[in-house]
This record gives sequence, structure tokens and C-alpha cells, in this order.
Amino acid sequence: MAEEETDYSSLPLVDRAVHKLWKVRKEAYEAAVKEFEVSPDESAACFTPWLMDPGLWQKAVTDSNVAAQQEGVTALCAFLQYGGASACSRTRNHVIGGIVEKGLSSTRAITKQKSTEALLLLIELDVAAPVIDQLLPFLAHKLPKIIAATLTAITSIFEAYGAKTVDPKPVLKQLPKLFGHADKNVRAESTKLTIELYKWLKEAMKPMFYNDLKPAQQKELDDAFEKVKDAKPEAQRLLRSQQAAKAAAEAAGVVEDEVVEDEPEVVDAFDLAEPVDINAKIPANFLEMVGSTKWKERKESLDALYQEANVPRIKEGHYDDIIRSLAKCMKDANVAVVTVAANCIEAMATGLRKGFLKYKGTVLGPMLDRLKEKKQGVIDALAKGLDAVFASSSLTECLEDIVENTKHKNPNVKLETMRFLIRCLRTTRDVPSKPEQKQIADTSRALLTDTSAPMRDCAAEAMGTLMKILGERAMNPYMEGLDDIRKTKIKEFFDTATVKAKEKPKPVAPPPAPKAAAPVKKVGAKPGLKGPVKKAAPAAAAPPADEPPKAAPKAIPSKLGARPGLGASRVVKKPGAAAAPAASPKRAASSSYDDEEPAPAPAPKLGTKGGLAGRTLQREAAPAAPARVDPQIAIDKAELEELRVQREEWEKTQRDFQAEKQRMNHELGELRLRNVELIEEHTRDNLALRAKEAQLVRARSDAEAAQEEVTRQKREIERLKRELQRSVRSSSPAPTDIGDLPMNGYNHRDSSMSRSSTRMSYASRSEIGEEREHGRAGALSPSLRSESGRQSSMGNDHAEWKRAAEVTSQLKLRIEQMKLKQGLSGRGTPTQY
Repeated sequence: MAEEETDYSSLPLVDRAVHKLWKVRKEAYEAAVKEFEVSPDESAACFTPWLMDPGLWQKAVTDSNVAAQQEGVTALCAFLQYGGASACSRTRNHVIGGIVEKGLSSTRAITKQKSTEALLLLIELDVAAPVIDQLLPFLAHKLPKIIAATLTAITSIFEAYGAKTVDPKPVLKQLPKLFGHADKNVRAESTKLTIELYKWLKEAMKPMFYNDLKPAQQKELDDAFEKVKDAKPEAQRLLRSQQAAKAAAEAAGVVEDEVVEDEPEVVDAFDLAEPVDINAKIPANFLEMVGSTKWKERKESLDALYQEANVPRIKEGHYDDIIRSLAKCMKDANVAVVTVAANCIEAMATGLRKGFLKYKGTVLGPMLDRLKEKKQGVIDALAKGLDAVFASSSLTECLEDIVENTKHKNPNVKLETMRFLIRCLRTTRDVPSKPEQKQIADTSRALLTDTSAPMRDCAAEAMGTLMKILGERAMNPYMEGLDDIRKTKIKEFFDTATVKAKEKPKPVAPPPAPKAAAPVKKVGAKPGLKGPVKKAAPAAAAPPADEPPKAAPKAIPSKLGARPGLGASRVVKKPGAAAAPAASPKRAASSSYDDEEPAPAPAPKLGTKGGLAGRTLQREAAPAAPARVDPQIAIDKAELEELRVQREEWEKTQRDFQAEKQRMNHELGELRLRNVELIEEHTRDNLALRAKEAQLVRARSDAEAAQEEVTRQKREIERLKRELQRSVRSSSPAPTDIGDLPMNGYNHRDSSMSRSSTRMSYASRSEIGEEREHGRAGALSPSLRSESGRQSSMGNDHAEWKRAAEVTSQLKLRIEQMKLKQGLSGRGTPTQY
């Protein structure tokens, strides 16, 4: 036995990993773990055979022996941990299926734990999406225990990495089907997964699946959500890329509080939901119904639109006609129609978000104008719709319409518009520009003296909210001239206001100013020339690092290049605009040093002051330098500010053009798709038309054949009738008209002639067998004539009458027989003929 073990250990590690004996395979996996742990880096030779043949790991995780399988999964974890990203990408597609089917559902706890760890390592080394995509198909497995094990693994993934690293949308789509599974373990694991997702997503996840659950399941989940609604989950593990970024941030000295500040980010249902195309669901006669003269039809059509548009996310498309009809409904005389139209605008703006921006100009004005309505229900619906429209745009886009409506002649419109402005200032995340600040402040200040108390309060609240965004110092110019009562009111609203706008980093620039001013005092105290020259160099180089705007340092060298030089500045006292081109205050300070040093140079003042010329010139040059430099600084700053404004306008124009170009490209693509759809519909219509024509031709052919068959059957029926008549006539003597027989004696000739005429008249009505009838009549006539001759010769009237009676009875009997054969017995009795 010992010799066999020695022989096995001498085999290569890969050969032992696929050996037929499970003990050999188990020892091979243990040896592989040791090699991976002592490997120097990811490119070590011990990883090569496993990377070249990833199928080895598939066999390891699905080993038939549970002990060998446990070591195989452990070896896989070590391989992934030390092998790096290449180990993950080469083996991921080969091992996940085996891990789920035989690892997660194993009877050994260690195997389950290591299998889950292997999945977490596969995510850590790359991203989570490929792993989740391969796990989701197992949620439809035929074995409930596989489904439950997969759900447990997915729950562990979200616990480790969180819903920010792992996309929850594919998992949320599977929850309704999982909650309807027949196995209780599957439903229990689904509940655990849902609770874990709720910790990260909160209420935003409910629209994705909640309505598909049973009321009992909803109540159970609500009770579970109530326990964890205040939980603040944190990711237990980070991806390798996140670990590297964190290490780099720590090396750069970035404070972790900045990262923590972004943690409590609220997940929006808009990001989780799938876009819904409501164009396909709106009734075809929607526009016709909205324009109906009956208010009930208009309201019903808008109700149908709201039902389809009230979804978390709407697919972008062409809704121009719908938006125009909703804007028109703002002028409707019926308040119920206005309310539903406002709800529809709110739903569409919420579902489209930024895609609704192009419709803002169509609906904002009519909605603000409709604020004149006195019913609070209508005002509330319009306010919600306006807030949704603002959320899809920005304060800059809406401010013009708002300011215009604050001057409306209707006081209710002015009041509700100011309230809308206050809500915009609270929710905007962008600090208004200086022109916008002035516009808002001037509008609010003008309304502080309004005759209506609610309007004055709204104006004060608007200024207080603006002060919260800008700060007290920035609002001082707009507060001048106000009395103490109004200032106190504005300050109260300032203290209680809550805003989301972040202040610009401009206030950070002033602190470096004292550092630049300090060298001026030191240099001014030194009479020598060497000291100031040494200090001037760092003073000129420091400002570019301290100043926030980067454009100023670039503009300075180009102007300084035109200066005549330091020596020229000492001699020439009037350089003009080109001689003192300081683009920043700090550079102006450095140039003042040069003006202080050459004080003894000016000759005219030396003659007037005598021996004290050194001091007098030095004192006079110091104040003269700012007078010569400051105007140029102001000019440069004004020019720089103008260029910045022009640049911002140009960038804004470029962004508008780019957005318009994207919109046009989007519309062009949609038109092309629509054209393709129309061509396909036209082709289908043509094919359907041809099929209908073929069916019509076949139907006509079948109708003609049926008509021919009917004609043929009619002919056959006529033929059978004639055959029936011939058979009846052949089996009975010719009928005799009873009306022609004399009642009181008649001679033999008259009776025979009457019987002959009767037979001939009956034969003439027959269409076929005329000759046979004539032949029978001819054959019977001689017998009758001979019989009548015999009777006439005898002259016995009594015998003749008796004979006639017999003939009559026979005829009646035959007539009855004929009626029975032809089915005419119900029409009458023989006496009726």
C-alpha cells in the first residue's frame, strides 16, 4: 500500500487531480492549495496548468466523492484568491454550474460555505453581473432544493457587496414567480432575499413586484420591512478595483468622511424600473375623445391615459400630440377634467424625467395660468404637476415663466406662483447664477409690500430660502433699505429653511490673501535692492496655485511679455496701459515692489527737495504705484469676467446644440424604425389581401360547384318523379274522368268515346312515355269498343249501368292507391276530386 502511495505522489499534480481513486484526487487538491498559498505572485508556474485546462476545476467541484469534492472546492477558493483576475475570467464559466448543482446543495456544511466563498471571490476579482446572469437560470430548476440553495447564495452576495455593486433589477424580476412557488423552502428563501434587498433599496423596490404578490404575502413582508426600515447596511466586502481605489485615496490623504457622506443615497424607483411604451397602450381614439364636447368623455379618456402613464418609468418617444392636448385641457371649463389632466402631466413628467424637458414650454405656462382656480383640490393637483415639471428641468429653465406670473393680475396666480418658486429653491441642486439671484431677490422684494399678508409671507420666505443657498453675506446687497421687521421675518425663514443646493467653492479663495500681503510689508521696510528682488520671484510664482480661476495665470504672461522690463519701469514713470499689465492682485503686489525700489531715479523731484530727496521720493512712489496699477487691474478683471461670461454662453450654446443634435438623431432613428414597421405592416397587409382574394376565388369556385350539384340533383329528382309516374301508369289501367259518365242512361258509343278522350287527355299531360300511353290506349280501345258493341246489341241498360259502376269503383280504388304512393293522402279525400 505504501508503494502505491509513493507511486501516486510521483505523478504530476494534474494527473493526480483526475485519477480514478478519490483519495489520490483529494491529496492532489490539498497539494494544490499548499502550492497556491506559497506562490510569489499571480504569474507563478503553479497556476499555469490549471489556467490552461479550466475543465479541471469543473471536475473538482462536481467530484463524485464528497470528501474529494470538499477539498476540490477549497482548492478552487485558494486558486481564485491567489490567482488574480485571470484565474477568475478563465474558470468562471466552467465552475458556476457545478458549484450550484453540487456545491451549494451539498450535505456538508464546509462544502456549502466554500462554494459560497468561491462565488464571492468570482465577483470580487471582476464584477457581479456575469455571476448573477449564470445564477438566475437555476431559479427555474426543477428541483426545489437547487432553487433554495441559489437564493441563499444570491442573498449572501447582496449581504457582502450591497445593491450598489450588484445590480438588483434582474433579481427583482424573478421575485413574483419565486413567491408563487409550491415549495415552502423556496418561498422562505425568497422572503429572506427580499428583506435584504429592502435594506438597500427601501420603498423603491416595491413597484417592481409588489402588486403581483398575494395580500397575505404583502402583509408578511410589510411586517418584516417595518423591522429593518431604519437599517443602514454597509458592504462587507469590496471588489479588487474598489480596494485599489480606496488604497490610492488613502495614500493621497483623502478623508473617509467624503465617502461616508455619499453612503445614504436614496435609490430611485426610476432607476430600477423598465421603460414602458405607453404609446402602444393608449386608445387609438384618444385625441378624438379628448376633444369631445361632452366633459364625461374627455374625463374618461384622460383617466385611461393616467392609468397607462402612472408607471415608474416611461419609454421616451413622441408624445407631442398628447402633451398639447393636456395643455389645452388646462383651459377646460370643467374642474374635474383639469384635475385629471394635471395628474397626467405629473405622471408623464415623473416617468420621462429629463425626457420631458422638451415639453416644458408647452405645459408650464397654461398650468401657471390655471392657478387662478379657487378649489383646493385643483390647486393641489396643479402644484404636484408643476413640481414634476420642475424636477424634469431646472431653475434656469423655469425662472422666466415664474417671474412673469408673479406679476399676474390675478392674486391667486401670484400667490401660488411664489409658493412654486419657494419649492423650486428648496429642491434645486444648482446654485442660481448672479443674474438669477438678482431676479429672484428683486421679484421677492417687490412683493414684500403687497397688500395681501400671505403674499408678503411668501416673499419673505423666498428671500430667506435664497439666503440659505447663498449665505447671509451674499444677500446683504438685497437686504439694504428694508426695515427691521421685514429683515427679522426673512431671518426667521432663513433659520428654518432646508435646501439641497451646494454652495460654490468661491469663498475658499480669500485665505491666501494675507500670505501675499505679508511680503509687501517686509520688503517695504528694507531699503536695499537685493532683498526685494529676492522676494519678488516667489511672490509672482505663488498666485497661480492659490487663485481658483485658471484662466488668469495664462493671460498674465502674454501681457507681461510686452512690458519694457524692470529697468525701464524704474526710469520711465508714465508707461501707460501697456506698462503695468497686472492680471491678478498678487502680481500687482510684486510689481509694486519694483516701483518702490527705483524711487531715487526720478530727476525732477530731486531739485525741489534737496538733500532729503531719497526719503521724499520713496514715500511719494509708494502711493503712486497703486494709482498707476489699480485701474489696469480693474480693466483686466473686467475683460477676464467678460471673457468668462462669453465662454459660458458659448459652452451653453454648444451644449444646447449637442442636445438638439442628439434629440434630432434620436427622432431620426425612431422615424427609421417607424418606417421599417410601416413597410412590414404594408407587406403583411398585401399578403393578407392576397390570401383573402385566394379564399374568395376558392369560395366562388365552391359556390359554382355547389350550384351545379343542386341543378344536377333537381334534374335527378325530376327524372325520378317521371319514373315514378310511369311505374304507376304501367301497373294500373288508364284513369277515367268520372265527370264524363252519364248518370241516367247513356248509349254505348258515348261511354266509349268519353273513356277514350279521358285516356288521351291524361296521356297528353305526360312528358315522357307518350308513345307507350298511346299504344296502351290503342290496345284498350278495340276491347272497349267490342264490349260496348256487345252491350249495345243486347240493349240491356241495367247491365250497362252496372258495368259503369264497377268501372267507377275500380277507378276510385286506383286513385287511392296512387295517392298513397305519392304521399298525397293527407291533402283530401277521394270524394274531393
